[in-house]
Amino acid sequence: MYLITIKEPTRLWLYHKPRGLVTSHSDEKGRATTFDHLPPEMPRVISVGRLDLNSEGLLLLTNDGALSRYLELPTTGWVRKYRVRAYGKISQERLDTLKGGIIVDGISYGPMSVVLEPAQAANVWMTISLQEGKNREIRRVLDFLGLTVNRLIRTSYGVFELGVIPAGAVEEVGQEQFRRVFGGMFVQGGRPPSQN
Repeated sequence: MYLITIKEPTRLWLYHKPRGLVTSHSDEKGRATTFDHLPPEMPRVISVGRLDLNSEGLLLLTNDGALSRYLELPTTGWVRKYRVRAYGKISQERLDTLKGGIIVDGISYGPMSVVLEPAQAANVWMTISLQEGKNREIRRVLDFLGLTVNRLIRTSYGVFELGVIPAGAVEEVGQEQFRRVFGGMFVQGGRPPSQN
């Protein structure tokens, strides 16, 4: 007797991750996780990339590992945007040097586009766009430049935006928008074309 399993259609959700949650299915330190706080009716999902414990904002969730990998690849060109508040002083000219990438403690980080907002007291606000997103990348790079990040909010991931989704809430991407963005690559469990 053969057991035939039908693959679920690929689905995608936008989640507004609050600060204080670990982006993991379990945590060895017993801290609360993103997945502990999802609605109980949601199927098992995985995250597209991560946001660290003290970061907040848009986290994409999917039931399809291939979609997650596709969205995370720098070669697909999906830009992540963040609003960042940091303690310290810096000029736009210094931040512009990040457009060519930077090496910090032997780790090579890809290009970042940074737009500095007018300074507010001891903190500065900026918008940062990047395509890669290594572990704690923004915090490490800004620390190297003499800034201490005290708030980091992902506002968009490619065409998907946080908008007015309340902290802790989840919204599913509708099938019409999904098809408009991905075409037939992932419909009914399809796979993306190979990356050459």
